[in-house]
Amino acid sequence: MAGRRAARRTALFLLYQWDLLPERPLASLHEGDIDPFARDLAEAVAARAPALDARITEAAEGWRAERLGTLERNILRIAVLELGTGDVPAEVAIDEAVELAKRYASDDAAKLVNGILGRIHREAALDGR
Repeated sequence: MAGRRAARRTALFLLYQWDLLPERPLASLHEGDIDPFARDLAEAVAARAPALDARITEAAEGWRAERLGTLERNILRIAVLELGTGDVPAEVAIDEAVELAKRYASDDAAKLVNGILGRIHREAALDGR
């Protein structure tokens, strides 16, 4: 899992820059070779950002995605995408997101991320997604 964990971190860093510099194409925000999983993940998130943000806003109870910190928003985008594709077990997607939030944001951010993702996961289970 260390490979995917590092790739998620790389994707997060790319998305963070992309979110702060929206006029620059995602592909221009890195130099050299990038892990294919990280590149594909970042590109998928960037392509679906409005839909991911809408889902985050629905689950955030009183918080719009654009009001969240840039790190938290992109951590959530990655995890919501992974929850939606089903390529990663839900528990792994949530745990990886919480760990990213703890490491690069704060314990409070990790609690926020866990709460929002837990709600999205529960609602998806109820909807049969």
